[in-house]
Amino acid sequence: MTLPSHPNPDLSVGADNKQGWNQPHQRRHGFHNAHSIFRRTLMVRARRVLDLTDRPDAALAAKARALGVTRDPAFSALVIAQGTDVLFQAAAPDFATTRPHSLQSISKMHMHLIMAELFAAGTLRPNDMVGDLLPGIGSAYATASLADVLDMNVENDFSEEYNDPEADCFREEEALGWRLPAEERPEETLRAFVTSLSGKGTHNPSPYCRYKSANTDVLTVIASAHVDLCARVEAICDAAGYEGGFHISLSPEHLPAFSGGGCLSARDLARFGLLFARRGQAVYGAPVGVAAAFDEALTRQAPMVSPKRGTMRYSNHIMTRNGWVGHAGYGGQFLMVNMASGRVAAFLSVLENESGYDEDYMLDVITKLEALCMG
Repeated sequence: MTLPSHPNPDLSVGADNKQGWNQPHQRRHGFHNAHSIFRRTLMVRARRVLDLTDRPDAALAAKARALGVTRDPAFSALVIAQGTDVLFQAAAPDFATTRPHSLQSISKMHMHLIMAELFAAGTLRPNDMVGDLLPGIGSAYATASLADVLDMNVENDFSEEYNDPEADCFREEEALGWRLPAEERPEETLRAFVTSLSGKGTHNPSPYCRYKSANTDVLTVIASAHVDLCARVEAICDAAGYEGGFHISLSPEHLPAFSGGGCLSARDLARFGLLFARRGQAVYGAPVGVAAAFDEALTRQAPMVSPKRGTMRYSNHIMTRNGWVGHAGYGGQFLMVNMASGRVAAFLSVLENESGYDEDYMLDVITKLEALCMG
């Protein structure tokens, strides 16, 4: 007997090779509810919550209003914090600073913490070759070093052009638990996905990084052989002291999707940024990451992000410029941490254009956050 059923509308692929929750007219709802839409997720609550005190800064609020940082239709939420004080917070009428929101590639900052720990322990070394660590890996990464993978300094065929419906990043989403394949095919594991990628060689001849989320997937698979990644997620949550839940999508083999699967509220994303500002000092449990690595990322030689982003560099899986570290996220997210003052800006938004990305919009967001976070 065949029971009546229909394809999951959120996870099934439709127009322009996008699943239901990522269609432009559904994307805002999707980003605001990704934690309950993804195929499978890990959810962790912190053992102790970092107390944040609301201390509104009138001058900062006036500056935010003058910049118009909260007025764009894409805006979801913004929290600016320093130490244990919340200096400014705002949310769109359909959202709140305490509701989970998709972080997209801000999630990659977890890999900075985890790989720094593995290097410090001597378990892995920056010059280790991916091919030696992942037997059977394809030509896209076999001759790349871990250092180059961390810096997005690898040339291969993986494409992450959001305007191209046939880009590899959309196939990657099956392995991240964000969409379902055609019904006749099984879901592809993260390991199978990264192993299948190809390229003519891995050397990047450009001074600019080659931004590819598959790099994070490669690091995730490698790290999973040496450390319990779900346990590291728990440790990072405890260290940050989140008030709400941290959600992250899981691959079919239950690996956390660090390349973009995280979901946090704006206030808890600020807590994550404050963890970086404290250089890993934990609210509960042992420190996370490596204290020296936070500062090393600011000064070491690393590829520039892009011609449009000026002096911004991609260093050990975080973006950095002029004393801040942070990361952007597809759809309109950005976390910025002033490593000198400890001020953090956690910005969430959802672009509803066809591709879900706009470089000029992101440049505008970064410029405004620098004015609020670095002044």
